[in-house]
Amino acid sequence: MKNIIKLLVPEMPKVEQILPYWQQIDENRWYTNFGPLVCELEERLSRSFSREPTKVHVVSMANGTCALQIALEALRLRKAGRVLVPGLTFVATATAIIRAGLTPLISDVDPDSWLLTPAIARAALAETPFDAVMPVATYGCPQDVAGWDLFTAETGIPVVVDAAGAWGNQQVGLTTKVAFSLHATKALGGGEGGFVAARHHAYGQSMRALSNFGIDAQSGGLVFDAGENGKMSEYHAAVALAALDNWPTVAETRRSLHQRYAARLLARIPALKLQVKPADGVYSLMLVLLPPGVRGVDIQLRLLGEDIETRRWYCPPLHGHPAFQACAAGPLPVVDLLTERLLGLPFHLSLTDADIERVIDCLADLLTDQAAAP
Repeated sequence: MKNIIKLLVPEMPKVEQILPYWQQIDENRWYTNFGPLVCELEERLSRSFSREPTKVHVVSMANGTCALQIALEALRLRKAGRVLVPGLTFVATATAIIRAGLTPLISDVDPDSWLLTPAIARAALAETPFDAVMPVATYGCPQDVAGWDLFTAETGIPVVVDAAGAWGNQQVGLTTKVAFSLHATKALGGGEGGFVAARHHAYGQSMRALSNFGIDAQSGGLVFDAGENGKMSEYHAAVALAALDNWPTVAETRRSLHQRYAARLLARIPALKLQVKPADGVYSLMLVLLPPGVRGVDIQLRLLGEDIETRRWYCPPLHGHPAFQACAAGPLPVVDLLTERLLGLPFHLSLTDADIERVIDCLADLLTDQAAAP
């Protein structure tokens, strides 16, 4: 009997690695409300951007969706303002926009990078106005923050990147803000949690207040803008700190695995197309675009019959969900093409070389059979 090849196996720190941080919580008797471990985590994350010319301010959140929502709220956009967002993304991107009192405007993506780009945003702006852009670092592929900084300088429209799964790849712009997730399935997993990174101290302070019900510490506790309870607990900060301790090893292992896997896929099945993204990135997913005429849903079912788990990430796309159907900016041909043929293959640090070869062999055989079918 074949073993089942799992799609994802989260890479989380072990209990013995987390325990010293949890012991600090016991000693501090500080469990939430911007405790010492949360402050340490934010400082370490901020220092990770030390290559940047100016300080990056980091504000931790309870989860990645909360980070997106509060990052938008802190922009102080007009009520029901429209936010341009790619159709190829997780539903939380649109959900955060709506929860922030704004309206998603769904756009198409680039056919090679699979991203909403500044060029696409400029073309959309020529057709319809919008108030902000939330491009996504889809499947861990980093957004061009220099390009988005230029877009903001030219248009005055602010940009917040949804980089939920792009820690280790995504930089922060001069004006472009970036939100990350620490969900267990991400490359840097803290179980739950998220954070926003930006260069503006006042913007960071505004997010801090909004994540704490809107309480303004500088005024003695007055609320000027209603917020929510979006704070990270000390317990989740402890897990994230232990994950950061492991990051150098985890990052290098993920990078090596992804490079080997991608090279073997393309060598064996040259008809596949991979996302155009940095080869030395740190990724938590392995997506392939199947050949024309091959549907992802069909191959998914047949691989499951071979005990290989797969997932069609972001299929249906945003405009395929009833909650967001009315939000499309127009026809989205690239998104529709991608979501017909995209397939996520098993990718995690528990994969063996034999597992990878089995996945590739099965996929190659299925595609050969498909091509030979009348």
